[in-house]
Amino acid sequence: MLLERIPPRICSLFMLEAALRKAHSSSVRPQPVPPLLQTLQRYLTALEPLLPPEELEHTRGIVQKFGCPGGLGENLQRELIKRAKHSHNWISDWWVQWAYLECRQPLAVHSNPAISLPKRDFTDWRGQLVFASKLIAGVLDFKAQVDSGRLGVEYIRGQPLCMELFPQLFSSCRIPGPKHDHVIHYGRPRRGPAHITVVRNYQFFQLDVYNSDGTPLTESQIHAQLLRIRSQSWKTDKQPMGILTSEHRHTWGQAYTRLLRGKPDLSVFSSNLMLVVGRYSSRMAAQILHGGGTFSNSGNRWFDKTLQFVVGEDGSWGLLYEHATAEGPPIATLLDHVLDYCKKPDRMRAPLIPLPMPKKLYFYINSEIKWDLEMAKQNLDILINDLDIKCFNFQRFGKDFVKQLKLSPNSFIQVAIQLAYYRVHSEVCAACDIASLRMFRGGRTDYIRSPTNQMLSFIRAFDDDAVSREAKVQLLREAVDAYSILTKQSLMGQGIDRHLLGLKLQAIEEGLSVPRIFMDTAYGLATHWKLRTGQVPANTDSVMCFGPLVPDGYAVCYNPQQDHVHFSITAFNCCEETNAEKLALTLERSLHDLQELFQPTV
Repeated sequence: MLLERIPPRICSLFMLEAALRKAHSSSVRPQPVPPLLQTLQRYLTALEPLLPPEELEHTRGIVQKFGCPGGLGENLQRELIKRAKHSHNWISDWWVQWAYLECRQPLAVHSNPAISLPKRDFTDWRGQLVFASKLIAGVLDFKAQVDSGRLGVEYIRGQPLCMELFPQLFSSCRIPGPKHDHVIHYGRPRRGPAHITVVRNYQFFQLDVYNSDGTPLTESQIHAQLLRIRSQSWKTDKQPMGILTSEHRHTWGQAYTRLLRGKPDLSVFSSNLMLVVGRYSSRMAAQILHGGGTFSNSGNRWFDKTLQFVVGEDGSWGLLYEHATAEGPPIATLLDHVLDYCKKPDRMRAPLIPLPMPKKLYFYINSEIKWDLEMAKQNLDILINDLDIKCFNFQRFGKDFVKQLKLSPNSFIQVAIQLAYYRVHSEVCAACDIASLRMFRGGRTDYIRSPTNQMLSFIRAFDDDAVSREAKVQLLREAVDAYSILTKQSLMGQGIDRHLLGLKLQAIEEGLSVPRIFMDTAYGLATHWKLRTGQVPANTDSVMCFGPLVPDGYAVCYNPQQDHVHFSITAFNCCEETNAEKLALTLERSLHDLQELFQPTV
């Protein structure tokens, strides 16, 4: 057991870590349940830009009945408040279960976000292995900070943030099931796993990354082990077992059960600290997101794993993560640490201690598993061919220009995205941005909704020559400010979407019929997210990418830097109405037009 190999000094650090975590947990506030009438009124306000007046009045009657004194809404609200008093977080467990574990769509494209990072300065396998060694060492260094309690508490607006997600990044994995998945976590520091999984040419290796005394391997030791793995993985005729994890969750759950009959040690995946993938060069964003398909690198993925680093021979690299146990901000903190670590001089010295050979994982592949693989290959290739990806770097300005205008860069970009969508489709649509709820104990996320009434007023006026430039500037400021207010509300736990979901799930838990407010067509429209957006909270030129939430929608990710903004846009080719490249070109033009609107006053 690993515990027996850890020296007393490190054990005492773990005791200190437990005390620090307990103290920190008590300093983070519990997540509030927003007032019922406040949420219902804000819900109606959010519907105003999306519904014609007669439909809005119909919905208003349904909402008022739900929220009337002594009505169903008040009863459900009372139970939510009780739940909040007796639970770690009143909504997070429900949210993870509903949004992720019960969702049956494939994790590839639909759920797992990918982050493509700036290319490194190497162009062959030798440089690939040197960098991969340093990358692994950097992650282990970060994990040591998490385990020992040395990772500094993060703050936003002077408030401490919940740090509970950081230990979940390591040794966690999603396990498929017939009706819902579950997450398994092996991350107890004293007895936690001591290995990572390395993949090359569809072959999986268990690589122990700690010495017998509990200290992490050095960069040179890791490098020596990666060389061994490379020498043992030349064959390219292996079955791409990782493609099975890209299947529909019910289908993968059945295949997983069949796979277990061959008694492979699949705990190698669920218990490892992370997965590291070596690959050949190709389109980077797509490669990180889904691996490129049957004839590329998709077989080198294990989409259930929380952390997967991908390193190419051409200097490209990135990260794919599973959402049930991870959110963007902790991932960004990890990446910032790794990037800083990689700036340190190389420490490639000859290893002094002989190390055991990395353990290769073998699968028993019968006719049933072969059939599962063939179906998974077909389905993943169909999904990949259906995905339209467009990445671009907008270089006319970045967040510094927007700050000079005394406006929020994120809110400004959100207005630009809705303007671009309106110019392409002649309408606005339900859009969601992500607000972190880590200000609260066990908090995950809530949505920031758009469009607002102010946003719609600006969009309609912007291309109208009869409206003066001064009036357009004022309308834009009002639109940006309105979105900034919604952002603050969500960050403070006063968003509407998690609250509405909680009310719905509370009714289901009590065995009641789904309340009429959630059966109303307006609620369906308001939660049909044609625009799934997300800002990458990164200090480097990285690009995040994920698929749309709905077949007729888009996903727009952006990373604002001082003087430029990176964008990625995805859509599905099966929908004739959407076109990622057209929206990208329109967004670029819209941002330029917004700059021109302000240029005389800067």
